[in-house]
Amino acid sequence: MTLTQLRYLIAIAEYGSINAAAQNLYASQSNLSTAIKELERELGISIFTRSNRGVTLTNDGTELLGYARQVIEQADMLEARYAGQDSSHVRLAVSTQHYAFSVQAFVNVIESCEGEDYEFIMRECATSEIIDDVRSFRSEVGILYMDSFNKRVIQKALDDADVAFFPLFDAKVHVFVGERHPLANHTSLTPEDLEPYPRYSFEQGSMNSFYYAEEPLSYLPHSRNIRISDRGTLSQLLSSHNGYTLSTGVLSGEMTSGISRIPLTCDEVMQVGYIMHNERKPHALLRSYLSELHRIIEANPTVTHYLG
Repeated sequence: MTLTQLRYLIAIAEYGSINAAAQNLYASQSNLSTAIKELERELGISIFTRSNRGVTLTNDGTELLGYARQVIEQADMLEARYAGQDSSHVRLAVSTQHYAFSVQAFVNVIESCEGEDYEFIMRECATSEIIDDVRSFRSEVGILYMDSFNKRVIQKALDDADVAFFPLFDAKVHVFVGERHPLANHTSLTPEDLEPYPRYSFEQGSMNSFYYAEEPLSYLPHSRNIRISDRGTLSQLLSSHNGYTLSTGVLSGEMTSGISRIPLTCDEVMQVGYIMHNERKPHALLRSYLSELHRIIEANPTVTHYLG
């Protein structure tokens, strides 16, 4: 077993295919394939399941990836220490539901990073993908929410993935509408007020169940639904069309102009937090990201902030 083999393993897991990993490592695809086959032969396990769509980690591969990351992190630290370097390669990968505050914290960390050798990855993706990214060590941290409706199902998924949830804040449900929406000037709304208007929600792929939805009260029946996959489309729809979405009261930078947030009268409370694998030891860059999350959230008056 060599460090090169472990680096190849990590890259393939991150990029989801041998070809993509080879391109980003400036190595040949055959070298990566051979390295993984030799590693599988040496350890007596199958690391990846291969298909036309790429590769996915097996259970043995996921366990090996966790050890590989620890070995490579220690090797990089040793190399930096004894090569007399002032800085070393740093990496931060975040998987998140579509929250602007998580992206803002990510940008702030990038801007404060002084190292010349780094890799930052931001994935805004479906809830099940966030959990799987953290489970497989593809991302160091994930951002998602739980409430009284989905908590049992989400917590079971986290437990199965050996992942822990750390609360960031509690928030009452808010309605987001465009400033020209007929409801925009209301001081509060009820679910009944929303019935005549289209409901916007983020697509959840193959796990498109009520329990994995990013929006609270997703289980309430609605006759007109529009599903999207990115915040840019949501912002455009809110600004130009008389629909709505439900979320926390935290407005993003691109939504402060032309978008109204209105409290929804209901008993549901959203608890937003971050998830990490139980075997993950936060490095300095990850700690900086978590600190930025707390700083941004603490400045928002619409939420109850958790310290830590």
